[in-house]
Amino acid sequence: MSLTPFHPVTPLDVVRVRLQSQPAPSPVSAIRSVATSSTPTSFSNLPPNLGVSACCREVFWVNNNAQFCMVGPTTSTVDATSVAAASECAVEETQRKTFNSTLDGLRKIARNEGLSSLWRGLSPTLVMSIPANVIYFTGYDWLRTNKRSPINGYVNDTYAPLIAGSIARVAAASVTSPVEMFRTRLQATSGSGTGVFRATLKGLNEMVHAQGYSSLWRGLTLTMWRDVPFSGFYWWGYEAVRNSLTDTRDRARGRTLDPSRSRTRLRSRSRNQENHTSTLVDSFIAGATSGAAAAFVTTPFDVGKTRQQVLQHSDDVRSPRSQGIEKILRPEERSMPRFLYHIFKEEGAAGLFRGWAARCLKVAPACAIMISSYEIGKKMARNMNERR
Repeated sequence: MSLTPFHPVTPLDVVRVRLQSQPAPSPVSAIRSVATSSTPTSFSNLPPNLGVSACCREVFWVNNNAQFCMVGPTTSTVDATSVAAASECAVEETQRKTFNSTLDGLRKIARNEGLSSLWRGLSPTLVMSIPANVIYFTGYDWLRTNKRSPINGYVNDTYAPLIAGSIARVAAASVTSPVEMFRTRLQATSGSGTGVFRATLKGLNEMVHAQGYSSLWRGLTLTMWRDVPFSGFYWWGYEAVRNSLTDTRDRARGRTLDPSRSRTRLRSRSRNQENHTSTLVDSFIAGATSGAAAAFVTTPFDVGKTRQQVLQHSDDVRSPRSQGIEKILRPEERSMPRFLYHIFKEEGAAGLFRGWAARCLKVAPACAIMISSYEIGKKMARNMNERR
């Protein structure tokens, strides 16, 4: 049941990664300024992967495999008309690969790379969903309900979901971190066909050979920055909304909570007496509401994680830097707080929340379906055990 949400919302996840890893400000304006220049000399200062090299081959009929298109007076066969044609081609290619919104990204990816590209990363998502959800949900339940859990003795009921959710996510993320890194790199790569999958897998293989198996967990810290706050806020919000719905239903039935008794146990007993429909509706509403809110609040961490992992991927596929040259620390190589502050200074709040719509549209239904399926399954299992 936990695999159900991932299939329909995977396209939103692909668009989210592309939007967040897209250069800012928009590369369209940068390349247009080069194209309209009276004497365009090069495209070397533009962001990579914009298809500009294809324009070189198309306009100048040369086997140019460079990452950037170079145009200048040193090329004797290039006249002003060819330069203008290359510039216009570059603008069109850039517009084709630049996304302005979630809907625009869905449309362009489907049109330029094929419909199947929108489901890129589904396989690794399914692979990691089983162990991740088993550890995540069972870990949270144990921390919240087991008498031996340290949370029950030292943490107030109000904040217990936040702490339990955060700890459960740490355990789940530690197990699935290598698959998460592979999925992020796969979704950030443009193109179509099985070549993208093979190239990404080859890149990870080369990274392991060069840096050891521990490099597969290199993105764990980045994942923690995003997932741990999200899980804490999600379970905190879920319990709050679910409790509110349970209390409202109890008041409608004439029941009142005894202030001298534990509210958690009274609500748990009330939920055990609910039918499957009430459990499904309450958990679905609470899951969708808290999931959307937590996704929005933690979007800056998601942006930082995506950009830093994509940068690490581009470094892995590039040739090593020459020794003896002092390495300049790029913004993406800073700590997460400093990198997020850099994004805020350069791009404002809009940069920190880039892709929030796609993220919320993906997370809300996924959380709603997962938690309601889990609650129904848990209720059915409890009823079966009681009949024995």
